[in-house]
Amino acid sequence: MSATMKHKIIKYLLVLLVVFLTSKLSAQQDPQFTHYMYNMSVMNPAYATDNADVINMGGLYRAQWVGIKGAPTTQTFFAHKPLSKRVEIGISVVHDEIGDVVKENNIFADFAYVLPLGETTKLSFGLKAGVTLFDTNFNGFVLTDPVPDPAFQNNINQTFPNIGAGTYLFGSNYYLGFSAPNLMTSRHIETINGHAGSGVESVHFFMTGGYVFTFNGNDNFKLKPAFMAKGVEGAPVALDLTTNVLINNKFEAGVGYRMGDSVSGLASFYVTPTLRIGYSYDYTLSNLGAFNSGSHEVFVLFDLDLGKLSGKGAGYDKSPRFF
Repeated sequence: MSATMKHKIIKYLLVLLVVFLTSKLSAQQDPQFTHYMYNMSVMNPAYATDNADVINMGGLYRAQWVGIKGAPTTQTFFAHKPLSKRVEIGISVVHDEIGDVVKENNIFADFAYVLPLGETTKLSFGLKAGVTLFDTNFNGFVLTDPVPDPAFQNNINQTFPNIGAGTYLFGSNYYLGFSAPNLMTSRHIETINGHAGSGVESVHFFMTGGYVFTFNGNDNFKLKPAFMAKGVEGAPVALDLTTNVLINNKFEAGVGYRMGDSVSGLASFYVTPTLRIGYSYDYTLSNLGAFNSGSHEVFVLFDLDLGKLSGKGAGYDKSPRFF
């Protein structure tokens, strides 16, 4: 890599860090993920794999704080494919529930434009565009206040347009991304009967990164540290640190730490070269730990090779998928 290219990359990293740390950072609203490195399309529309003739698909289910009544659950799905050497498109869906009361669906079409910076280094810019479907169901609520809060007197069923944006620097063994998957803040509850009340969906900013280390040319053992930082107005930055080891390019296991919140154990394996499944368990360290038995997460990744299906040859030649 040339000195000019290294200078550009360093400048890019510094700009990302400054923007993230100086942005205004409300309690958590967007769902969190332990396998964030395999759910990247949901968070960053610029995520690109550069695998011609391959549709990359994935799904994830998360049950958070199991044992607490009304605890959140989240399901995600994504699919994306390169259209050319510089353009990738896809879809991403996030379904989030809090008990039987709040349901939110984010449905997006994703677009990424990839710029080559070197032989293996690329920088992509991405946009999301879609809708947020927000529903509440207060039927069956027993309110003890003499004068019930008007915010709970009517169910809500609203649809909001939404957009997101991101950037993603990646090579054959590393990546760094910065994104805001929902840029349009929305008020779910407006003034009712003269009482002001609002539920605001704030903008969340994500910074993610990861690297794959190999040792002494041993291709059967790889170390994969990664991180995710999330910022939202009114709350401190949330930081996830994860380290996985990949053995024989088939089995992966690791540990994670969510700052001030939980520790995690992660595992995944390749059922076939194009099908991967994984699981993680989070043990809660905060005061909520006394009231729940932890959080569970499972994911499935599948790569559909259109090159093989069409008889044009193997389109997929990158195994395993590092991130």
